[in-house]
Amino acid sequence: MSSENSNIDVDKIVRHWIETSDEDFQTMLSLFNSKSYGWSLFLGHISIEKLLKAVYVSKNKKHSPFLHNLYRLAELSEIELTDEQSDWLDKITSFNLNARYDDFKREFYLLCTEEFAAEWIEKIKILRSWIKLML
Repeated sequence: MSSENSNIDVDKIVRHWIETSDEDFQTMLSLFNSKSYGWSLFLGHISIEKLLKAVYVSKNKKHSPFLHNLYRLAELSEIELTDEQSDWLDKITSFNLNARYDDFKREFYLLCTEEFAAEWIEKIKILRSWIKLML
């Protein structure tokens, strides 16, 4: 273990990831309710990312990697995924890129109808509940 990870407070870090994930989840819901669907899904991605980082820290007893790819974080945390879960994580990862980078924003915002966002928020809720069972 590297010196940067040798004296970390695993419980404190895991709690931090869970608490901030929960805050981001609430912000996601607020953004959805204010009809800011693209940013809502971006925060949905962040809320899942933080829970996966909590699992990683809990299992590996070291800081999580600087990654935003949800599938990769699950893989590094040795989480077994169904094909459907893998597909969902890949799609939700795209919300991070599409909401942040101008090249993708316009197309993403056109895709983010109320129905599209509502569908993916339900999937984010399912994934969050499932990941929290690991913590």
